[in-house]
Amino acid sequence: MKKLSILSVFMLMSFVIFAQSDEELVRNTIKKNTIKGHIYFLASDELAGRETGTHGIDVAARYIATTFQRYGVSPVPGATEGYFQEVPLVKNVAPETYALQIGGKQVAPEDLIRAEGSDVNLTTDQYVFVDYGSEEDFTGKDLKGKIAVAKAGSEDNQDLNFVYQLSAKKSVYAKDAGALGLIELHTEESKNWDRFKGFMGRSGIGFADKEEANSFFRLWIKDFKEEWLKTYMARNRKNIEVSISEAMALPMPSKNVVGMVEGTDPELKDEFIIYSAHYDHLGIGKANSEGDSIYNGARDNAVGVVTVMSAAESIAKNPTKRSALFILFTAEEKGLLGSRYYVENPLLPLEDMVYCFNSDNGGYNDTSLTTIIGLERTTAGKHIKTASKAFGLKAIDDPAGEQGLFDRSDNVNFARKGIPAPTFSLGFTAFDAEIGKYYHQQSDNPESIDYDYMEKFFRAFVLSARLIANDQETPFWVEGDKYYEAGKMLYED
Repeated sequence: MKKLSILSVFMLMSFVIFAQSDEELVRNTIKKNTIKGHIYFLASDELAGRETGTHGIDVAARYIATTFQRYGVSPVPGATEGYFQEVPLVKNVAPETYALQIGGKQVAPEDLIRAEGSDVNLTTDQYVFVDYGSEEDFTGKDLKGKIAVAKAGSEDNQDLNFVYQLSAKKSVYAKDAGALGLIELHTEESKNWDRFKGFMGRSGIGFADKEEANSFFRLWIKDFKEEWLKTYMARNRKNIEVSISEAMALPMPSKNVVGMVEGTDPELKDEFIIYSAHYDHLGIGKANSEGDSIYNGARDNAVGVVTVMSAAESIAKNPTKRSALFILFTAEEKGLLGSRYYVENPLLPLEDMVYCFNSDNGGYNDTSLTTIIGLERTTAGKHIKTASKAFGLKAIDDPAGEQGLFDRSDNVNFARKGIPAPTFSLGFTAFDAEIGKYYHQQSDNPESIDYDYMEKFFRAFVLSARLIANDQETPFWVEGDKYYEAGKMLYED
């Protein structure tokens, strides 16, 4: 009886140790000084803001790949040098001239912005009004060979960044519907127009596909008095005349950084968890009042990059049951281009990817939280809550739904394919002045970060990763989610 009791105690202790092993592994592996060192390097002035197409982002890519190799992360089949996926981008040098006439009336140059288009000469009265141009607004509309006309932004959100990024999504919807182009009407009075006019229409970055670039245009009209909106809504149709001179496309090759670790379970290792973040930022711009012209991007998104590197370190040293695929994307700031290219040209089959755990950040205003965009949209949310709690943090869902954050980061390209894909972010409760102080500002420097909080945040991410990857239950969308049916189609036998 005594021997049985001792054996029972031993088995109980073994169970407790096993149950706590993932947390202990994380505590022993993820250290503040390592985190700090990575962030300081990636967000240093020497990398000049990691803008796509620059030497700085190439240095960052090489640094990440070298770190993967040092950690024991395996190369991915089909990748260049084992750790790079070449992304064939081009720098589109903007056309010298562009103009728009509606019913014979010229839109004033100061009221017109070219967002896309090259070598266009078009006259047509075939256009379709699609309200604010949501995915639902495009559904069922006959747009083939016609122009889509939409109001900018959404009915309840005219935030500058939201309007800008949503416009790119509307462009995709219009192209998918077979439209010749998209005209957006900026009907809400704000200071946004002057800011847009300051940087829109300049040279931009896209894919090396000249035919696509030339066959579609996107124009914005300042229409605070809704003069042009009334014209488009009128019963008698007006001719639209679009003329855009030819743009030049200069090769600007870039790369996604990839690595993998095979899982340990004979069956579950055929399922992969993706750990992702974008590693590009905004580069160098006009100097601020303090003379700083470098957008270092510590929060956005050196923090995200290092969460993935930390997961890679942990999983390479102590592999999980499921396999791991680590991806750092280029050109997120240029329109989610790196992730868009990956999902259309995957190095491993998408149907083997059961979850995408993305990390993207703008800043934080509450160091007691982790904020997960899409926390309650997948069945793995329980693990993220548990992991955050283990390190004294509380996981909350998106507190700024009006910003449309789920659809503004690389995760959305995976979600559209059906892969459950939340984004793990620094703790914030609103897009307030504290967030605005650093978001896309020169002040987003590594020395402005609380590294005690970072250690907890990083550990919460890595423990979440381990719990999800070791769970016998495969994570999936919560039934009824927008992407639930896409997931069923992707994974159907």
